[in-house]
Amino acid sequence: MKVLALNGSPHMDDGNTAMILNPFLEGMKEAGANIELFHTRKLNIGPCNGDLSCWFKNPGKCGQDDDMQMLLPKFKEADVIVWASPVYYAGITGPLKNLMDRQLPLHVEHMEGELGSKRQKIVLVSTCSAWELSMFDPLLVQMKALYVGPDASSDFAGALLRPMAEGMKEMIKAGESGLVDGIFQSAKDAGRQLVKEGRISEESQKGVSKQLMPRDAYYKAAKEMMDQVKRSKAQ
Repeated sequence: MKVLALNGSPHMDDGNTAMILNPFLEGMKEAGANIELFHTRKLNIGPCNGDLSCWFKNPGKCGQDDDMQMLLPKFKEADVIVWASPVYYAGITGPLKNLMDRQLPLHVEHMEGELGSKRQKIVLVSTCSAWELSMFDPLLVQMKALYVGPDASSDFAGALLRPMAEGMKEMIKAGESGLVDGIFQSAKDAGRQLVKEGRISEESQKGVSKQLMPRDAYYKAAKEMMDQVKRSKAQ
C-alpha cells in the first residue's frame, strides 16, 4: 500500500498537527504501508492560475513548472492520500489549499478514464486550539464535497480531529502525558486499521477527539496562560 501524506502546517514536525499525524503514519507503516510525507513549507507550489490549459490546451498536464510536477505522479500512484492541516481560520492552511487546487489535471484524466478503476482512500488529519469539535466542520464539508458522492473517484475513509491541541501540548510539558497517551494510541491504531481493514473505526476516531477537560475550565486555563505571556512580554 502506497501512502501519500501532505502536512500543511508551517511548523512541520514541531507542530500540533504532527502530534496526531505522525503516530497515525507510524501505525500504517507498522502494518506494512509505504509512506511518503511532504511538508508544504518545503515545497514550491504556486496557486492555480485558472487558465484551464490542463483541460483544453494540454489535457491532464499543468503548465506551471514547480514541485507539483513531481507530486502529480505520486497522487496517481497512491492508494491512500492523507491531508493534514491545522485550523487557523475556518479551513485548511493556504499552501495546502494551493496544492489541493493544483490536482485539477488529475480530474481531467479521471473524466477521460485514463486513471482506470482504482479507488483511493482519503483521510483528513487536523488539529485546532479551540475546545469545540465543531471548528472542523468547514474542513469536513470540503472533504465530503470532494470525496463523497456518486461521482467521487475516491473513498473518504475518516477524519482524525484533535481539538484543544495547544492545551494538550501544555499538559505534556506539565508532566501530565498520561492523560493524553490514549489519544496518540488511538491515532496509531487508526493507521493499522486503515491498512489491514481498509477503514478507520469510529472508536479510534472518537479516541483521537476525546474530551480532556470541561469547556469552561479549558478556556479559563487558556486565558491565564495568555495573560502570563502578555505580562512576560511587557517586562
